[in-house]
Amino acid sequence: MKKPIPATASLMEKFSTLVDPRIERTKKHSMTDILVISICGFICGIDNWVELEEFGEIKKDWFKEFLELPNGIPSHDTFGRFYAALDPEEFSRCFTRWVQAIGEVTEGEVIAVDGKTLRRSFDRASSKAAIHMVSAWASKTGLVLGQVKTDEESNEIPAIPRLLEILRLEGCIVTIDAIGAQKEIVKTVIDKGAHYVISLKKNQPTLHEKTEEFFKEALAERFETVPHKYTESVENDHGRLEKRRYWVTSKMDWFREREEWAGLTSVGMVESTREVDGKTSREVRYFISSLPGDNAEKFAGAVRSHWSVENNLHWVLDVAFDEDRSRVRKDNAPQNMAMLRHVALNLLKADTSTKVGIKTRRKMAGWSNEYLAHLLGVKGLYQPRARKQARAPRS
Repeated sequence: MKKPIPATASLMEKFSTLVDPRIERTKKHSMTDILVISICGFICGIDNWVELEEFGEIKKDWFKEFLELPNGIPSHDTFGRFYAALDPEEFSRCFTRWVQAIGEVTEGEVIAVDGKTLRRSFDRASSKAAIHMVSAWASKTGLVLGQVKTDEESNEIPAIPRLLEILRLEGCIVTIDAIGAQKEIVKTVIDKGAHYVISLKKNQPTLHEKTEEFFKEALAERFETVPHKYTESVENDHGRLEKRRYWVTSKMDWFREREEWAGLTSVGMVESTREVDGKTSREVRYFISSLPGDNAEKFAGAVRSHWSVENNLHWVLDVAFDEDRSRVRKDNAPQNMAMLRHVALNLLKADTSTKVGIKTRRKMAGWSNEYLAHLLGVKGLYQPRARKQARAPRS
């Protein structure tokens, strides 16, 4: 029996319940071989099945050190058919079990739930709309925790509880944009032992209007009769000056329907003022939360962590993984390919041996089997290149 690479062994253990969608008599390659080659390929910059086959052939001798490969490297058609048929919901559950094994979320960690459309996954020939995925991202560990696909004729609302149900959330703070302001969703968060901070918009007109009116009156009287906590932050970067002011309070006697919202304890307001090229803009947002209203810093941290998901997850997937340009469309393949990107991204982000970006790490893994093995958990094979010391200025 060949010795597996540690991370792939952990991965395969958590994926052991995955049902192989192929007919038994037609199998020429093991599901483990297909999964491991795919994960390694997506770490190294592969973006389609044809490239994945070529990648496998080039690294065939290396893969033979720990995979069976009874019939060599699978063809691109084999990869495509396998992922088109694989159950994406089960793949997602296995992925989540693996993430929980390699990176436990900690007390108070912010879990941002947000959606993203795979823009090139639409298919005009079959009138198939572009796929929209909802993902959960742990802000402190930088790991993708899970994903589910929204129903084609629906939006994110039914998908979010399905995603939350498969996650381990005890003690965490779940943040969702305004579409998450639903009674069923907040109840699911509370039932999972977590807190929530959710933004409000006019999809909940009564709650939004009452919250807006409450804060306007409180500001007009400078919060003299409203117990509250306040903090602010200032960012000055690349010619952009942004000041954010945060207010949070547990005074909610004005909201009669409060008991219908599980765990609802406080409301918050964030005022953002931005100056760019001499032009000033102002935006005000309102939030509902199960956090006590006595800690403005915790409320502000949760809000900022949710906004950062765009740069730390969606932007990375688009720029480093070129996700928006992927034209894989057949059956379940787009969802499963998105999951492979998330597996690869988690392994790349977990590496602390280098400070270069994700895109460069992908290239390094393709160049060096030692670095790829290091990402997969083999200790001692990869020695990070020593960084040059900055020269002292001449006297």
